[in-house]
Amino acid sequence: MYEELKERFEKIGIIPVVVLEDAKDAHALGEALIKGGLPAAEVTFRTSAAADSIRILAKDFPDMLVGAGTVLTCEQADQAMEAGAKFIVAPGFNPTVVKYCLEKGYPVTPGVQTPGEMEQAMELGLDFVKFFPAEPAGGLPMIKAVAAPYSNLRFMPTGGINKENVKEYLAYNKIVACGGTWMVKGDLIAAGEFAKIEELTREAAEIVHSVRA
Repeated sequence: MYEELKERFEKIGIIPVVVLEDAKDAHALGEALIKGGLPAAEVTFRTSAAADSIRILAKDFPDMLVGAGTVLTCEQADQAMEAGAKFIVAPGFNPTVVKYCLEKGYPVTPGVQTPGEMEQAMELGLDFVKFFPAEPAGGLPMIKAVAAPYSNLRFMPTGGINKENVKEYLAYNKIVACGGTWMVKGDLIAAGEFAKIEELTREAAEIVHSVRA
């Protein structure tokens, strides 16, 4: 299951990282992302609408790759998976949460920044981690630097990724996918500008296609 998910991550290339303040916006957002060519969403547990938003997306768009982000506790992991999330993403490396997800069979991608955290992830059998916050933590040069000793590890950089620099990340073979927020900004969602979100998503999907076609 985990390998199949990674393949889907790699094919999509850019995973929209979404903060939804109101679950009523979930359907329209999902529709915009699918039409734009990025049928995926990492719905962050930064708001109380996260679980309901995941539930709506998972029900209305069963073929969409819907997961939960900013998962900080075991309870949130349970809520996410019960709502229909296909994967769990955390901003940092919390061994308790990671072990809990693995024991439950939840595909989990914890955030790492240091070689020590990467080794802890590998010790638990993980070969795919989130690199966060990517740009402030050294960006692609940092990932390339650690890729030599940790040759089996692959990354999903998130944080500071945008349409100007994402192409360079995607071209590196240790990058499975990038997390991005620029096509799903909160002000666009709040204003109901889903046509604009679709347009920005299509631009992002075209970048992926230009690099990985």
